[in-house]
Amino acid sequence: MKGTVLAPFLFTLYTADFSYNTPSCHLQKFSDDSAVVGLITDGDDREYRGLIQDFADWCLWNNLQINAGKTKELVVDFRRRSHSPPAPVSIQGTYIETVKSYKYLGGHLNDSLVWTHNTDTLIKKGNSRLFLLRRLRSFGVQGPLLRTFYDSVVASAIFYMG
Repeated sequence: MKGTVLAPFLFTLYTADFSYNTPSCHLQKFSDDSAVVGLITDGDDREYRGLIQDFADWCLWNNLQINAGKTKELVVDFRRRSHSPPAPVSIQGTYIETVKSYKYLGGHLNDSLVWTHNTDTLIKKGNSRLFLLRRLRSFGVQGPLLRTFYDSVVASAIFYMG
């Protein structure tokens, strides 16, 4: 499926029969990406690790490949005292890298859920596009055309998370 226009559609179609949703864990699928979200309470991560293993096994049985080398784990820990990091997750014998920040669906997430990096990225992207708008105005482009450029190029970049 990799590299085709149909890949996101086919991934959604092929994985439609695998779903998981409980109060503490769920599998989020979007286009051709998947994310496992798990709430680990009192150090009990069995359901989280079980869901990862079940999904990896299901993919194997259904001839879908998980690129474990590109897979990342982001751990958000709200405990007041620092604890040792959780044991690394393994998918098909490959240990998954734990990262401090990750870009997912256009948004920049980090392990403390601070939006500074995401906001800085949006500001940078917005400023570069506003520069283009100012250049158009300096060339004598007027009203409705500037508004159309703003709506399609500047606003779309600022109001979309990525």
